[in-house]
Amino acid sequence: MSHTYTKLLFHMVFSTKNRVPCVTGDLRPRLHAYLGGIVRELHGTALIVGGTADHVHLAVGLPANLAVADALRVVKTNSSRWVHQQWPDRASF
Repeated sequence: MSHTYTKLLFHMVFSTKNRVPCVTGDLRPRLHAYLGGIVRELHGTALIVGGTADHVHLAVGLPANLAVADALRVVKTNSSRWVHQQWPDRASF
């Protein structure tokens, strides 16, 4: 029986609404950790999570049965909802 192995690595980048620099201070490390947790929930691996005040970079490994667009939709939706719940004054994320 033959076996198939896949290793799918992606560099994902997304910005805040209107590129407003709101990922600062105490939000940045907590957001990066939260993003890594979302990727883990998708059965992926967050290799590197970083970025600046107005955008986020993710280097991730994703399972072969998960479309990149679906993964990014989940990451963006869940992280945006979390930021709005934790920091209601940062409406630009």
